[in-house]
Amino acid sequence: MDTGTHLVIGLGLAGLAHVDPYVAHDPSLAAAVLIGTVIGSQIPDADSIVRLKGNAAYIRHHRGLSHGLPALVLWTLLITMALGLIFPGASVGHIALWTGIAAAFHVFTDLFNTYGTQALRPFSERWVGWNIIHIFDPFLFFSHLVAILMWSLHLARPEVLFPLLYAIVAVYYVWRTIDHAVLERGLKHKDREYREGDRYTLIPTVHFSNWNVVKRHQDGTYALGELRSGELRWVDEVACANHPAVEASKSNPDAAALLYYSSYACAEVREHKWGYEVRWADVRYRHRKQYPFVAVVHLDKELNELDSYVGWVSESKLGKKLRVDLY
Repeated sequence: MDTGTHLVIGLGLAGLAHVDPYVAHDPSLAAAVLIGTVIGSQIPDADSIVRLKGNAAYIRHHRGLSHGLPALVLWTLLITMALGLIFPGASVGHIALWTGIAAAFHVFTDLFNTYGTQALRPFSERWVGWNIIHIFDPFLFFSHLVAILMWSLHLARPEVLFPLLYAIVAVYYVWRTIDHAVLERGLKHKDREYREGDRYTLIPTVHFSNWNVVKRHQDGTYALGELRSGELRWVDEVACANHPAVEASKSNPDAAALLYYSSYACAEVREHKWGYEVRWADVRYRHRKQYPFVAVVHLDKELNELDSYVGWVSESKLGKKLRVDLY
């Protein structure tokens, strides 16, 4: 999820902690738990610091080890130890419990996005993303925001308000999961262009009834579509290039980072007077007729690397990320 949603969930879990009588009747412990759940709800994204090493490192490592099982234990222990020093009279057991819940809930919500996480670390480096909830979900954000405001204005007791909120959130997640499964399973019946072996991926948007669709043919080509209020419409076709420059580009660190993260990367080759431009695009992220999540590798005629870039960028700004004189 986005940072704002993780923040309001951290605050919401602090309110939910008041079902614990020790938290409800000890202001010092309640304050420690509040800080613990807010930090715990953000701490798995501490790996964002790898962005300082460049986009390739960020793409490879963000939501990786920091979201794995050992990391959740480590984060919980570190935060609890720090809060235990700040609040010496507070129960470290209760602080650890709610901080751990917040950190685990962060990873849980990320699993429902398209980006996914490597939550199975250290047992597997597989990216797990269920494509059910958009990275910013208006219902999750605003339901938490309303509950937090009601709590802060003393309009409802937290031990009543937040269990109700999370019961509703649980129902919401179940509904979205079932809805996604039913819709994805029914896509081939809605698709007049269905071919045997086609595989569909249904991707959420910020609108409940609107989904993006990626269809992969057996030959490796893709069709991109939209499911709007139950109506399926195809908007683009993408064919993946088969060229020596494509194979040569795979060893480039920027391209390798995208290929490590995504199994939906498709290459396009453009020939120039100076050589070749290989553009790898993650076809899941189509926006305004473009594919902004790309790895671009420039090679000369002998397939030697000249320049490269990986990250989110629009077509109009891509030239600024690479050697302009090549054009």
